[in-house]
Amino acid sequence: MSANSSYAAAGVDTAAGDLAVELMKEAVAKTHGPNVLGGVGGFAGLYDVSFLTRFKRPLLATSTDGVGTKVAIAQAIDKHDTIGQDLVGMVVDDIIVVGATPLFMTDYIACGKVVPERIASIVGGIAKACAETGTALVGGETAEHPGLLGPDDYDVAGAAVGAVEADALLGADRVQHGDVVVALSSSGLHSNGFSLVRHILSEGGIGYTDSLPELGGLVGEALLEPTRLYTGPLVRLLGDPDLAGAVHSLSHVTGGGIAANLARVLPVGSWVELDRASWSPSPVFRVLSDIAGSSLESSEGTWNLGIGMFAVVAADAASDVIARMQAEGIPSWIAGRVSTAANDLSSFVQGEKGVNGGAVRLIGSYAA
Repeated sequence: MSANSSYAAAGVDTAAGDLAVELMKEAVAKTHGPNVLGGVGGFAGLYDVSFLTRFKRPLLATSTDGVGTKVAIAQAIDKHDTIGQDLVGMVVDDIIVVGATPLFMTDYIACGKVVPERIASIVGGIAKACAETGTALVGGETAEHPGLLGPDDYDVAGAAVGAVEADALLGADRVQHGDVVVALSSSGLHSNGFSLVRHILSEGGIGYTDSLPELGGLVGEALLEPTRLYTGPLVRLLGDPDLAGAVHSLSHVTGGGIAANLARVLPVGSWVELDRASWSPSPVFRVLSDIAGSSLESSEGTWNLGIGMFAVVAADAASDVIARMQAEGIPSWIAGRVSTAANDLSSFVQGEKGVNGGAVRLIGSYAA
């Protein structure tokens, strides 16, 4: 018995893996610019960073993530072309938070069985989103794990690297009293809180192929609305000489919810009250809350509820920042202001994930 046939007997199909690579090559190649060397298929991706010699003090930024249990919904309705964008959003939009421009990304897909068309669909989504964010997809891995994962099961993860000039690094140290907190709208759930979503639907006896008019069609398709990508518009905003220095910090609203993620990019001693009346959470959040019999407020620490990113900006630049984001197709608005005045912070959320930052709380009621 040959080595390949022995591997096939164990449930691993190397020929299917090779076909998957062939099917994805064109999409991946479209993310490659002159800085990418070697093309697809090497042991390591190569990226020419000689341009960093022009920096005074170049800093590399890196991030890694997955998309959580959202993949279970993609698998349930056999729709795999949007999960890739979710992955890029979760990884690359963390890099822009420090003001870094993304350079390249790699991905990893673990599956029970390689179905070439499915793998190509996933990677095609990753490549499309990488191209949109200006990120080269320089490598990846697809691993077949029979016996550990079911034939239709898979998980995805990725990592990316970006670069920023040291004196352009964004963060809490730039934030000042009186700065304005600009909210950038999300496209929906993005990729967080899906364990809660799945629990709510299961308890409510609602399937992913059921139709709910409030969601505009099939439940599963509404839940798979891909994560909005903020990197491209924010790279252009940060590079605008007319707005140089206007953005002081950014916060990507992911796991941990609204207040905790904003608190991470505020300085110790500062606080913000976010006015719920400044926005109306989109239907998907209201429908899920209604099914669960809970309030929107109860999920503020789990879901983004309509805000995917915060920009903390100089007060005199807020209107220009909002106008730029609106022109990029991202609804944006003022949600609060930074204060360092003395205040009782006992009811505020302070810091998250080991970061001892500022304090944030939400006040008022959501707009209808």
